[in-house]
Amino acid sequence: MECVTKINENLYYVGGSERKIHLFENMFPVPNGVSYNSYLLVDEKTVLFDTVDWSIGDLFLENIEFVLNGRPLDYLIVNHMELDHSKMVKVILEKYPTTKVVLNQKALAMLNAFVHSDYTSRAIIVNEFDTLKVGEHEFTFVFAPMVHWPEVMMTYDKKDKILFSADAFGSFGSLDGNIFSSDIDIDSEYYSEMRRYYANIVGKFGQAVTNVLNKAKDLEIKMICPLHGAIWNDKIDIILRKYKTWSSYLPEDNTVSIYYASMYGNTENACYALANALAKRNIKNIKMFDVSKTDISYLISDVFRTKTIVIASPTYNGGLYPKMENFLTDLNALNVQNKHVAIIENGTWAITASKLIKKHLEPLKNITLINKELRISSNLCNNQKLIIDEMADEIGKSLEA
Repeated sequence: MECVTKINENLYYVGGSERKIHLFENMFPVPNGVSYNSYLLVDEKTVLFDTVDWSIGDLFLENIEFVLNGRPLDYLIVNHMELDHSKMVKVILEKYPTTKVVLNQKALAMLNAFVHSDYTSRAIIVNEFDTLKVGEHEFTFVFAPMVHWPEVMMTYDKKDKILFSADAFGSFGSLDGNIFSSDIDIDSEYYSEMRRYYANIVGKFGQAVTNVLNKAKDLEIKMICPLHGAIWNDKIDIILRKYKTWSSYLPEDNTVSIYYASMYGNTENACYALANALAKRNIKNIKMFDVSKTDISYLISDVFRTKTIVIASPTYNGGLYPKMENFLTDLNALNVQNKHVAIIENGTWAITASKLIKKHLEPLKNITLINKELRISSNLCNNQKLIIDEMADEIGKSLEA
């Protein structure tokens, strides 16, 4: 049975959600599932915006057939070729043989390669800021390379002031009936899942995001229709500001997060002592994360949130504790910047943790190391309380910088 939501007089939501999925891209936990968004406009011509993953393909086809109600599908606009949005392109083009596919040259090359067919004869190749008029509605195309693939573009509806934004402004999580931001408690869990999505999927490409935001500032945007997550029919200024903050690698919260690895609880105990000292200095919203228990996507999301981070690790077989090394490697992969960093190292013999942590931090831009470090030999000693207090004082100063 079809499951369609009318967005406005001419535009329909024809996507859906998958809740059985455990890992997005077989990597990121999605305990609340994920939505695959697609939109269908009915004007003098009919226009489908992107397709969906195979997992909801049957529903997707029913939704399209219901909205078209016997009409042909005139255009399929492909904003993004990643497979969770393009898996159904070939099915659509076979089901609707007169449909023209509207995309840029890079996307066409990907499409032909992905489906082992040549759709050049059915393609309308667009360049940036080209227009397509389909009746009352006229679209212009804004290229968004590396947000987060090279072929990405966004489509802007000049009439209704809607931005079809590809993966930008999306989020993890299914849409459970309510598809509009105005109908969802955005201020609770949603923003954190939106940040986790951004940090892990798009986070590496901050400059590319900034470039697109600079283009978008000249557009009057009344609604944003992303390929994952809620349709933004309100709070647009807020999410544009959030994207500006994230793409500039600036913190959302002026606070501290502590990321630790601990085999027997001693490094963890030192981190609790530091967190306690920070709290006594009236620092709020402190977070602690065990890197062995917390999925790395949540760690990265929190790094984007906070201003000052503490990295605490034992030496392990002469190197870094493996889970901590994975975390630090991901900081590099996602181009994290603009952080104050304090270090705690632990070890009984041949201690190398601090040196190796700093080596991982060297490639990152605008990283300020907090001078006071803590070295513990297996267990925190009472006479090290002064060092804990001094480190807490230095961290407090970093939040004022």
